[in-house]
Amino acid sequence: MSADKYYTLAEGCPFASSSTAVLMRNRQGGGLGLLQDTQLIETLAHFSRERIPERVVHAKAIGAYGEFEAEADCSDITSASFLNKAGKKTPVLLRVSTVGPESGSADTSRDVHGWAMKMYTDEGNLDWVFNNTPVFFIRDPIKFPSMNRSHKRHPRSHLPDANMFWDFHVGNPEGIHQLLVLFSDRGTPKSVRYLNSYSGHTYKFTKEDGSFKYIKIHMKTRQGVKNFTREEATKIAGEDPDYMIRDMFEAIERQDYPSWDVFVQVMDPSEAENYRWNIFDMTKVWPHTDFPLRKIGKMTLTRNPNNYFADIEQAAFSPSTMVPGFSASADPVLQARLFAYPDAARYRIGVNYQQLPTNAAKVQVYCPFERDGKMRSDGNYGGDPNYVNSSLQPTKFYPEVKGVSPKSLALHTEHEKWVGEVTSYTSHITDDDFVQPAALWDVIGRDPGHQERVVENLAGSIREVKSPNLRNEVYALFGRVNQDLGARVRKATEAAIKK
Repeated sequence: MSADKYYTLAEGCPFASSSTAVLMRNRQGGGLGLLQDTQLIETLAHFSRERIPERVVHAKAIGAYGEFEAEADCSDITSASFLNKAGKKTPVLLRVSTVGPESGSADTSRDVHGWAMKMYTDEGNLDWVFNNTPVFFIRDPIKFPSMNRSHKRHPRSHLPDANMFWDFHVGNPEGIHQLLVLFSDRGTPKSVRYLNSYSGHTYKFTKEDGSFKYIKIHMKTRQGVKNFTREEATKIAGEDPDYMIRDMFEAIERQDYPSWDVFVQVMDPSEAENYRWNIFDMTKVWPHTDFPLRKIGKMTLTRNPNNYFADIEQAAFSPSTMVPGFSASADPVLQARLFAYPDAARYRIGVNYQQLPTNAAKVQVYCPFERDGKMRSDGNYGGDPNYVNSSLQPTKFYPEVKGVSPKSLALHTEHEKWVGEVTSYTSHITDDDFVQPAALWDVIGRDPGHQERVVENLAGSIREVKSPNLRNEVYALFGRVNQDLGARVRKATEAAIKK
C-alpha cells in the first residue's frame, strides 16, 4: 500500500478507523449504536450481500489466465481470425470445475469436469464450454435439469443419493457410454493439469463464401493423462478437499505452466448425411479412424487470478458466445445451452454481466440496442439512438466498415436448408447405443487392471442402492454393453453389500 493511500467508504469519504463505532455510551462501558454511523452500517450491509448465487452446476472451480497460440493457418476450413495465421496468440481465461457438488465440496470427487474457456479474440469473445469427457449423459435437452438433479442431494434427506442417480440412468440408458467413462480411471483425474478436454458437441467452422465443415474439438494435455484410484481420491478428499485448486495455483506460481495441444476432427457436410452415427448425438464419438485429429494450436496457462471472486466467480461462459468463422450445429442439447447459459449469467450476475472486466471483450464494443438495466457501468452510449434504422445517426455494420462480404459474419449466416415437420420428438434407445460403449470396454481392457477398477468403482456406488429391483436393472444396463461386465458388476456389488 502506497504511503499516500488511505481507507475510505465506497463513496470516497475517509474511513475513520477499522475498530471504532459511533455509540451512546454509559459509565459501565456499554453503548447503543446510532443509525448515523454510516461506516458501521455500510460495512455490515455489504457483508450480508457480498455473495452472488452459486452456480447450480459447476460450482467449484479452478481458474487461470493464459494464451492460445495458433500453430497452423486454418483458413482452408474457417474464416475465424484467431486461426488465420500460425503463431498468432490470443489471451485466454480458463475455469475448470466439478459439475454436481457445491462450492465447498472436495474437488477430487468422482465427477465430470467442466472446461470453460474464454478467448479474447480480435473479433470479440469466443467461449468453449467443454467437458473432460468426449460424450455426455443425454441427447434430449429437456432431460438436462432432471439429469443434474439426480446427481445432487435428495430433496428430503439432503444427502447424495445413489438411488436417485441410478434410477435416472436406468430410465435414460442412452448415457451408458458416459457412465463407463465416469467410472473409469478418468472419473478421478489427478489434477486439472493431467486431464484432456473435449467439445462433445458438434460445431461448425465456417468460411466467408458460406461453406462450412462440421468439427469436434479435442484438447490433449501435454503433461500426460494421470488419474487417481478411487481410494486415493477418497483419501485426498478428506485430507485436502481443495487439492486440485492448490495443485494448479502452486504449479503456475512456480512457473510450471501447464499446456494443452488443440486438435479438431473435420467432417464435410456430405459425409454427415450418411454417416453411421448421428453427428448431433452427444452420446456418440467420431472414431479417429474415420476422422483423424488435425492440430490447430496449443493453449498454455501462465497467470493465476489476481482476485478469485472478480476474475473467476464472476466469469460467465456460454456456447452462444461465438465469433465469425465458428458456429453452432443442430445438436439439440447445444441449441438449448445457447439460451440456458447466458440466461443463468443474467440471473446470477445481472443483465450487464458482459461489462465486468473478466467477461468484457478486448475489442471495440458498440451495442446501443442493449441499454440500461442494473449495474450499467459505462456511459450507456450517451444520446446515441437506441433503435434501429435511425436517419439521425445511421448504423454501420462490420462488413461495411471492414470492406468484407456479409457472409464473413458466419454466426449470422444460414448455411443449411432444413425441411421437415415440426413435432414433439424423443430419441429412442436402440442396440446401436451400446456399440460404442462396448468398444470402450474393450479399450479399457488393454490397460492391465483397469477393468477391475471400473467394476470396483461401480460396485462402490451401486451398493448404496436400496432396491434389489433397481440394482438388477443397473446390472442389466451394463450387461447390454457386455454380458461379462454386467455379471462382474453384479458379483462385486452383491459381495460388497454382504460385507
